[in-house]
Amino acid sequence: ITFVIATEYKWSPDSQSVYYKPLETSEDIWSLLHEVSHAALDHSTFSYDIELIGKQVEAWDYAQNTLAPRYKMSIPNKIIDEALETYRECLHARSACPNCIQTGQQIKTDTYQCLNCRCLWRRNDARRCRLQRVKLV
Repeated sequence: ITFVIATEYKWSPDSQSVYYKPLETSEDIWSLLHEVSHAALDHSTFSYDIELIGKQVEAWDYAQNTLAPRYKMSIPNKIIDEALETYRECLHARSACPNCIQTGQQIKTDTYQCLNCRCLWRRNDARRCRLQRVKLV
């Protein structure tokens, strides 16, 4: 694993690199442990939103219960809940129908269909940019 100082925390399975901000606070260290957990768990890319949430939960669990105790630290549940909530909010926004605002179902990696009005839409990656949804039908 290569460690790279950056402007955000992330694990890149392609380059086998953990990107992290300068460590100034406990939150910085916890975020770094979370990203290292992705590496230790050999997390790679995902196709469906549910896989993303699963990998996030798994990485936080590993950081909290395996890595943090090694360094005589603890990661508060509140921090983990707040981090996971940002993913839940993002995934909820992705699945909100641009036509009627009801929750849709992911049917392909970037394509959703509304359970209410049957509208189809595609979303952009939206990890580092503003979410955009484009109606297909």
